[in-house]
Amino acid sequence: MEANTIVIFISAIIPIIVGSAWYSPKVFGGVWMRAAEISKERAASGNMFLILALTYFLGLLLAFSMALMTIHQIGLFQVLSEQAGFGEAGTATTVYFEDFMARYGNFHRDWKHGMLHGGFAAVITVLPIIAINALFERRGWKYIAVHFGYWFVTFILMGGFVCHFL
Repeated sequence: MEANTIVIFISAIIPIIVGSAWYSPKVFGGVWMRAAEISKERAASGNMFLILALTYFLGLLLAFSMALMTIHQIGLFQVLSEQAGFGEAGTATTVYFEDFMARYGNFHRDWKHGMLHGGFAAVITVLPIIAINALFERRGWKYIAVHFGYWFVTFILMGGFVCHFL
């Protein structure tokens, strides 16, 4: 399978874009700061270049994982790639893979499908992680809702983008 890696690099920007809007004072920034008990001074502190660079790097990891969650054809590649003769012209494994991809390579490769799987991934992975951390940190449901909402929107957009363009 060929991958357009530029899609991964572009997709990694989505958490930054969504976060800059989501956590702005005009959207949920005030709610988040109160729920997290963070002052304006503390929110404004820190090395923003480093924070954004690390966010971008972590966004790359998310984009790679989003590809695995949204593009089902990757599973076939994973199963067959370790089989004898895979990738060699004319072998049974390669012929099977090429035939499958010619028939079904574009199935479920659109925004809608990617957004659906991005939403599922947010609900079954992100929500439990945020909620468990919040419970032990003694944070309230507003804290959970603000963060989960951000990740839900982010995962939907990343899933749709990666599934459609990768």
